[in-house]
Amino acid sequence: MMQRRTVLGLGALALAPSAFSHHGWSSFDQERPIWLEGNVVKVAWRNPHAELEIELPAGLKLPADLAQRALPAQSASVDGAGLLKRAVLPTRRDKVWEIELAPLTRMAAWKVPEIKVGEAVSVLGFTLIGEKGDAVVRCEYLFAGGKVYGLRSAPV
Repeated sequence: MMQRRTVLGLGALALAPSAFSHHGWSSFDQERPIWLEGNVVKVAWRNPHAELEIELPAGLKLPADLAQRALPAQSASVDGAGLLKRAVLPTRRDKVWEIELAPLTRMAAWKVPEIKVGEAVSVLGFTLIGEKGDAVVRCEYLFAGGKVYGLRSAPV
């Protein structure tokens, strides 16, 4: 019995890092959409959701045409146009940001190709409330390879 508990305990510890890196939607400030763009420096294409790390360029700016960009329809009700109009840059100055994408099943539904290190991507999403803790953005829209993907829900 003691040996079984030890094995179960060690198994739980092995899974802990992935559990700690996952954040639920309630952890993010959905009233303040953040714009980031940069080159991918790390990729984790796995569940509970795919993740990227991107390195931001010096002098990151909002694109002049951001509010006019077309966004794909999602099955969830998302005011994408409103998010684009309200988008801001993060106040913190981290050079590398973790981007939480969607679960792999949703990435497949959108036909998002697996992103590789070195690729340029842009993201519209939400930081942790108060931009406290890690430099993390939960991705609402992913701009990659000349396409836009809405990651809150399935495509329409």
